[in-house]
Amino acid sequence: MKAAMDELLALERAFWTGDRRFFEKNTDAECLVAFSPDMAGVMENKELAATVQDGNRWKTLDLDLKGTMQPSDDFFLLTYEAKAMRADGDEYHALVSSGYVRRADGWKMMFHQQTPVPAAHRSPR
Repeated sequence: MKAAMDELLALERAFWTGDRRFFEKNTDAECLVAFSPDMAGVMENKELAATVQDGNRWKTLDLDLKGTMQPSDDFFLLTYEAKAMRADGDEYHALVSSGYVRRADGWKMMFHQQTPVPAAHRSPR
């Protein structure tokens, strides 16, 4: 479980900073997302990858792992608190959960959810 967790945390970090090709390579054919009111539901791989804005990706990122579950050898869930900042100074703080399924060519994200943390509930960096 430790090896899978380390690999998936590395994938999570790369999803924050990666480009469209990274998303296409590491997202399953379909991914259930709960990100914002206009980005909730099942999205196809290329549709999700098309949401990546290449010009202003996250430049700093702190992940605080809150929990993991591996109900089977080929399915893994993780939850963490993310604190991130873009190059332009835009900050973001959220509780995040992702689910991965192991395919023949590696782990693929098939679930992703983010809940922004209101400023009143944020701990200092």
